[in-house]
Amino acid sequence: MNIRNIAIIAHVDHGKTTLVNQLLKQSEAYDTHDILDDRVMDSNDIERERGITILAKNTAIIYKNHRINILDTPGHADFGGEVERIMYMVDGVLLLVDAYEGVMPQTRFVLKKALEAHLIPIVVVNKIDRKFADIQKTLNEVYDLFIDLGADEHQLDFPVIYASGLQGLANYKPILDESVKMDPILDTIIKSVPQPNQIKEGALQFQPALIDYNEYVGRMGIGKIYKGTIHLNETVSCIRLDGSIITFRVQKIYQSIGMDKLEVEEAYAGDIVSIAGLPDIHVGETITSIGDEEALPHLHIDEPTVQMTFLTNSSPFAGKEGKFVTASKIDDRLYKETQKDVALRVERIQSQEAWTVSGRGELHLGILIENMRREGFEFQVSRPRVIVKMIDGVKHEPYEDVQVDLPTEHMGTIIEMLGERKGDLVSMNQNKDYSRIHYIMPSRGLIGFMTQFLTATKGYGMLSHIFLDYRPVVHDAVGNRRSGALISLNQGMTTAYAIGRLEDRGNMFLDPRVSVYEGMIVGESNKDTDMVVNVTQEKQLTNMRSAGKDSTVVLKKPRNMNLEACLAFINDDELIEITPQNIRLRKAILKANERKRAYYNETQE
Repeated sequence: MNIRNIAIIAHVDHGKTTLVNQLLKQSEAYDTHDILDDRVMDSNDIERERGITILAKNTAIIYKNHRINILDTPGHADFGGEVERIMYMVDGVLLLVDAYEGVMPQTRFVLKKALEAHLIPIVVVNKIDRKFADIQKTLNEVYDLFIDLGADEHQLDFPVIYASGLQGLANYKPILDESVKMDPILDTIIKSVPQPNQIKEGALQFQPALIDYNEYVGRMGIGKIYKGTIHLNETVSCIRLDGSIITFRVQKIYQSIGMDKLEVEEAYAGDIVSIAGLPDIHVGETITSIGDEEALPHLHIDEPTVQMTFLTNSSPFAGKEGKFVTASKIDDRLYKETQKDVALRVERIQSQEAWTVSGRGELHLGILIENMRREGFEFQVSRPRVIVKMIDGVKHEPYEDVQVDLPTEHMGTIIEMLGERKGDLVSMNQNKDYSRIHYIMPSRGLIGFMTQFLTATKGYGMLSHIFLDYRPVVHDAVGNRRSGALISLNQGMTTAYAIGRLEDRGNMFLDPRVSVYEGMIVGESNKDTDMVVNVTQEKQLTNMRSAGKDSTVVLKKPRNMNLEACLAFINDDELIEITPQNIRLRKAILKANERKRAYYNETQE
């Protein structure tokens, strides 16, 4: 059977996963009685909750005697490592662009990686049925982007298809026809994307670019067979990343068809398969025939730009809610994550129960924290901080290319907020209702900014950013919280009486009857300094003051502090306590007098 390998790439929320759903329905192996869930490729709980793709996934469809291997990729900048790896597995890309939003920062990033890998692009202008869609403007932006990125003549001669992924319709013209489903896209893939090398003879070369896990066979490497044939129960060599060689027996070979994985006896060059048999198979290693150990080039992945410190829980409530609380359990879990996520770096801090975890952005690390929390882990994390590099003896920090789409009425507020965070305005496209502004700013200016941005634009703004390069450090405090915190004086249960008395002091984070401890942050102060408060104070009851009196006092609704809000809130001297049941904010030093002493020593130095 003829094979085609293609990746679907686009900016976040431009419709990749929905389009894959429609392509699966066009497969000759698809049973019309089957019911496909919306975004069926987003199998992870967090992916379905948030409506984003986090992990790249592979599937395949049979169409006109061709096997088309399709890789669905994340659209968010923080998961760019997933996109970079799979560029080595495919021969062409389907670039989706929203007909209304046009070219966005992540569109530039993913296309740049595809052109660098000399892949054949097919452009799909998606969502042409969307209100206010401007197809010609979007197409002009795509051509400008190809030219900006230095595409060669062959790549510039890309085919264009117009589609509505939601309706499952595509056409060669910007008109949707109910009788024409997704055939134009599949026919164009067969016609335009070259066939991979399918030479069965010769020594085997296979390189996993993704890692999957199966309860029965353990870790599996998903990758492309570059040369030769791989057989079930065959003994093969694995060339490790450090150059060492071990042998193992191939226990399972899986091919994807639709949403199913089929066991096969053999697979040959050009195909994308999953193999099991090596319990600690890693991304980028090379599987070869014994005696013909020739390694493929290592997969290049851009370096992380943001890091956090993970620590074992040291609060007074440590060990009460989590299942896995010890340093060894957290260490094993972080190591396991680095095996499947090559964009993540973990380094143990000597003589401490702490780890420096580096990733591609706040969301990248936030998803790891959320996954660990759901698995029963209990730990603490510090404020995210950017990774500073020394280049020619000068400190450099990462900068981001930022694009903001927002209602014009909020533009003044956002320009002021971005200016305070050291953003440089590059361009502004303003009209009556909606405007687009383009900034270049330090990455640390974006840490914790998203919550404030959504509040300022009343939820209508859209902010996209992508790592640009390293530039000399701006020696100013960028993005720190200006307000102080309300900190609990003692341990106990919060009371409605105490919270009611403190409401004038700031915004509270907790309801009554919640356990707190000394040093725990219970609210945001109205002033720019921290304030130690008593949130456990009971009402003094005497003969003159009955228990029922004043019981009708209505408290303000506390601010909901989820993980993203906590990461946006904390300063450098604060930590987030993560447990399966609660997310708490606390000072790194819990006792007030010790905090004062530490602050005094710091100012003396």
